[in-house]
Amino acid sequence: MRAIRLREPGGPEKLEWADAPDPVAGPGEVLVEVAASAVNRADLLQRQGHYPPPPGASEILGLECSGTIVEVGDGVEGWRVGDHVCALLAGGGYAQQVAVPAGQLLPVPNGMELTTAASLPEVACTVWSNVVMHARLTEGETLLVHGGAGGIGTHAIQVGKALGATVAVTAGSDERAQRCRQLGADIAINYREQDFVEVIKAETGGADVILDNMGAKYLGRNVDALATGGRLVVIGMQGGTKGELHLGKLIAKRASITATTLRSRPKEEKARIVAEVRERLWPLVERGTVRPVVDRAYPMSQAGDAHRALEAGGIFGKILLTAQ
Repeated sequence: MRAIRLREPGGPEKLEWADAPDPVAGPGEVLVEVAASAVNRADLLQRQGHYPPPPGASEILGLECSGTIVEVGDGVEGWRVGDHVCALLAGGGYAQQVAVPAGQLLPVPNGMELTTAASLPEVACTVWSNVVMHARLTEGETLLVHGGAGGIGTHAIQVGKALGATVAVTAGSDERAQRCRQLGADIAINYREQDFVEVIKAETGGADVILDNMGAKYLGRNVDALATGGRLVVIGMQGGTKGELHLGKLIAKRASITATTLRSRPKEEKARIVAEVRERLWPLVERGTVRPVVDRAYPMSQAGDAHRALEAGGIFGKILLTAQ
């Protein structure tokens, strides 16, 4: 098969479309003929040499895909050759074929194009596991999402609204903030011109749940923005890895901070997340209450151009890589 190979850590020019060993479906796995994958910021970090795959995972980039099952390994039940699926991966999505643990498969939602479904698994599992399963967002609460115009953000807006929350986001321009409002955000803050802490306090009194991709840069301000009993969930470090925490403020608010990642979790834990996503989120997707947001698509052989586009900014939602 062919896949995107990383010659060495570095810029997008280090990615090449080349021959790669054919994957094999082991016990409990299926082999998927890939229709599309999607670009995530974790892929950029891996390309730069900062985010190696977990032990035993494919060295090929790509944390999600959609496609067709072409082989079923021993012990797999509920799936068969010919099924259209999308999948959460620990790696391997930038390729013509990938082996996937059966517990990480999702059916393509009814009425959705096969390639479009590649944009869902990573954002769906990230948002649902953090906002719903961990932070326990409930109807009537306020959810603040940093990076509202990104893949995670555009999905989190819709999930928050579907659950009956007031949804606030930060975005890097008035135009991007307005697009977030069109997607359902109640409050959209241009962080270049407004202080999100002041806006959240004035509009809602504080956020019950904050989904944060910035890390250190926003740590103190996020604590300030929390409501009493608030839950801050950190899922990224775009703003650095080391920050200062005012424990007195955290204690006074009886608030909590959790830092999580999805990729390195054991496959059994990923399977539990995928199962809940299928049971509770997929019906919302099939009804159109939560929909994929795709900015653009590139042929998989042009993965370097897709990486450049994401790094340049201005993307709203996800970038797809279509198989060749």
